[in-house]
Amino acid sequence: MQNKGFVRLIAILLALVCLFYLSFTFVTNKVQKDARTYAQGDEVVERNYLDSIALEKIYLGNTYRDCQGKELNLGLDLKGGMNIILELSLPSVLKSLSGNNPDENFNKALAAASVRQTETNRDYLDLFVEEYKALDPDARLSAIFSTFEMKGRIDPTSTDEQVIKVLKEDIQSAIDNSFNVLRTRIDRFGVVQPNIQRLETNGRILVELPGVKEPERVRKLLQGSANLEFWETYNLTDIYQNLIDANTVIRNLNAAAAPQEEAVAVAEAAKEEVAEAATTEEEKLLQEVGEMEQNEQAEIQNMEQWRKEYPLFSLLQVNQSESGVVPSPCVGYVLGRDTAKVSEYLNLPKVRELMPRDLKFLWSVKPVSEKTNLYELIAIKVSNRDGSAPLEGDVITDARDNFEQATNRVVVNMEMNAEGAKTWARLTKDNIGKSIAIVLDNYVYSYPRVSNEITGGRSEISGNFTVNEAKDLANVLKSGKMPAPARIVQEDIVGPSLGKEAIHSGLVSFIIAFVLILVYMVFFYGWKAGLIADFGLLCNVFFLMGILASFQAVLTLPGIAGIVLTLGMAIDTNVLIYERIKEELASGKNIKKAVTEGYKNAFSAIFDANLTTLMTGIVLFVFGTGPIKGFATTLIIGILTSFFCGVFLTRLIYTTRLEKDKLLDLTFTTKLSAGFLRNPHFDFVGKRKVGYLITCCFIAIAALFLGFRGMSQGIDFSGGRNYVVRFDQPVSTEEVRAQLADAFAESSLSVITIGGDNQVRISTNFRINENSETLDDEIEAMLYENLKSMLPEGTTLSDFTSTYIVSSQKVGPTVASDIKISAIWAVAIALVVIALYILFRFRNFAFSVGVLASLAHTVLFIFGIYSIFWGILPFSLEIDQTFIAAILTIIGYAVNDTVVVFDRVRETTGLYPNRHKRLTMNQSLNSTLLRTFSTSLSTAIVLLAILLFGGDSIRGFAFAMLVGVIIGTYGTLFIACPLAYDIQRKTQKFSDEVPAGEE
Repeated sequence: MQNKGFVRLIAILLALVCLFYLSFTFVTNKVQKDARTYAQGDEVVERNYLDSIALEKIYLGNTYRDCQGKELNLGLDLKGGMNIILELSLPSVLKSLSGNNPDENFNKALAAASVRQTETNRDYLDLFVEEYKALDPDARLSAIFSTFEMKGRIDPTSTDEQVIKVLKEDIQSAIDNSFNVLRTRIDRFGVVQPNIQRLETNGRILVELPGVKEPERVRKLLQGSANLEFWETYNLTDIYQNLIDANTVIRNLNAAAAPQEEAVAVAEAAKEEVAEAATTEEEKLLQEVGEMEQNEQAEIQNMEQWRKEYPLFSLLQVNQSESGVVPSPCVGYVLGRDTAKVSEYLNLPKVRELMPRDLKFLWSVKPVSEKTNLYELIAIKVSNRDGSAPLEGDVITDARDNFEQATNRVVVNMEMNAEGAKTWARLTKDNIGKSIAIVLDNYVYSYPRVSNEITGGRSEISGNFTVNEAKDLANVLKSGKMPAPARIVQEDIVGPSLGKEAIHSGLVSFIIAFVLILVYMVFFYGWKAGLIADFGLLCNVFFLMGILASFQAVLTLPGIAGIVLTLGMAIDTNVLIYERIKEELASGKNIKKAVTEGYKNAFSAIFDANLTTLMTGIVLFVFGTGPIKGFATTLIIGILTSFFCGVFLTRLIYTTRLEKDKLLDLTFTTKLSAGFLRNPHFDFVGKRKVGYLITCCFIAIAALFLGFRGMSQGIDFSGGRNYVVRFDQPVSTEEVRAQLADAFAESSLSVITIGGDNQVRISTNFRINENSETLDDEIEAMLYENLKSMLPEGTTLSDFTSTYIVSSQKVGPTVASDIKISAIWAVAIALVVIALYILFRFRNFAFSVGVLASLAHTVLFIFGIYSIFWGILPFSLEIDQTFIAAILTIIGYAVNDTVVVFDRVRETTGLYPNRHKRLTMNQSLNSTLLRTFSTSLSTAIVLLAILLFGGDSIRGFAFAMLVGVIIGTYGTLFIACPLAYDIQRKTQKFSDEVPAGEE
């Protein structure tokens, strides 16, 4: 083997990188375990403990927060939480930009574009322009959008292209602002490791919130409109004495509550005195040793005394310099974990009495620096009698970040409408030398100092901004002119109990499948060869997990299924190599030569098989969303790592050992497998008509069921809501359906058993087109009221939603349409790409047709099985994203088998170009039959483990894959290869009869 040193170097470096990134997962797990031990079940204490060490360096110079960012994250289906897709209402944004123009054609075009968006995933603005032009080809967009607010950017003479450019900029600005607002709200929600990201579809934002237990609160938080306000401020010098008085009041209140605590302490001390009386001499010696720690304890006592004397100032670091208290709205700085306590202190009734009646305190939106985690406390002056802000954000017409020409400082330029300009002039005139706070959602983003009266509505906000901070502030200011809140269009909620079960079932299925594969390789190829293959598989799993961690990928339950499936498919590489080595040994070569030739001759088939599966994985990644993208990620990485381990790493082991004259006795067989499928002579081509007949019969049956019974569309494709409800006792699906029938009479309703006989999934499209913020809560209340008789007596609505609804899912109609369109494109593109690759690789049109026919048969067979058995089998057989993922994976897998045979046909044809093609095809099928059997059996074993022991959410996937493996193998043997032979026979016009001398 050439380049042994290079392969060894790559393996070592890859192992070190994987070990490095996986180590962060072990470190964070240990810290979290320590936090749970310290908190003793108190979640607030646990969170405070983790917050307190968030910025401490705990591992290789990394803080705990840094380690969290580098660990292997678990998906929400494994640890529970909410997965939400929000969509900004682009029609509302365009209406806002037009000044709510009443033009009839404008509003008709918006409505028509909204309808078309449910049928295509094209950009909404492009659809609107097309519809507007269709209504009046001579109409100009500038007639709609040349408003006063757009002055200077769009005027009546602007071309459509210029208007579209400005609209796209403002739409993107609205999306950016929504993203920033949502990110800030989520950061303030107290969720550990939230994830928020923009999606490719314009206007959609993905939010993942692990461990959330109040979904109704999250919905209200995320769907509310941004509330931008401008407030006058107090200076710290104005209220400093009030804060000192407040500290005294808080100290006295704490002291008044102390007697009860002291009584408990006295009782505890009495117990300790009794215990001390019984101490032994040995214990007295230990006490003497303990006296060495008295100095440290004294310091702790002094700190405790300071906290008792100055309860407010022990948490609040007053904003002061060497010259004294700073005349600024910033009162002081508080650690993030202490902000709630400081707010509690300042809102005490007796403390409020000491403060000016028009004073209120707000927190800065983010810490002063990430290293300190200190937040600013800002003093706000409430000047209006009704408590409202003197100026609100709806007066803003434009805001953008810019560079000041004289100093090159980053500034933010802001413009207001006429009404806002008047108020702004008065506000700035009254506050010269003071600050005005810019507040969004009750958090202060900036408090610039006013240097002079500002008239005309144009202002420049300067400060120590970075470019990104200026962009964020400009987006915040523009939120006032974009009154379009984001709406939830897709939602998945997984309860923590279901998440724990998913982890358990995923690990069980993984361990069982892995052990079965390891045993299978030893059983089939012997101890030494089997263990070397198993070592390659172990390295494969290690590398795969390490790379996932290095990419900061999220491991989901479908991701675990992808890893398990990758193992099953990785066997194919070892089987191909071992079978070729056995052929070389049978031809009389020694073990060293046989191993070299075996790896060499198997490489072409391995490369083609892995590449076709890689193609389908890439298609899945591009068109999939959420868990499907997670599955595709693990599949792609798994293919690459299994190729490296199977082709290069195991060969390095064999080469190294054989050079030392080790492993010379290898036969790659066992007593049980030695004679199995050895030199078979099945006439596959001769029996092809029987295969065609069976295929046609099943196609007719499948078409019959698909035509009359149809298929069950999941809410991914149809839109709707799913609720998985777990009862305390077994229930009948008919009984549950009957209980809910009246409440959901005007919509579809489906109830199936999923998992155990005490767990059902309720699906409905009830009012799915509505956008009410309270609708989800209303539907949960309807479920509770109608299922109350099946719940234990005394169960409240809160108990029902938190305990009995173990997961829920919502998909809006526009999202469902996009998913369906993406799925169709994904399958079509995968088939075309594979057909083109086969044509390019084998330069034979017959092979491409054979592959496509086999794949079409396999896919149609699975559709037929799903149509026949949905509603009968005890798991979901719906057509959804998971099903499409299974179909695409099957396409990649089934091609593997066919490619291996075609590769052998090409090799045999090269050796014997004049041999009759019927003999060549049959010989190729027979010589690869043992490999076909071994790979199909090992993969089927893996899928069976997932089906039996995996989570409910992936059983349908495993079932489709299991059927696909069996039928895909059949398709290779009786459709793809025979059909390729028949097409060649017709195009090349040779007889089906084999000359007597060649048989």
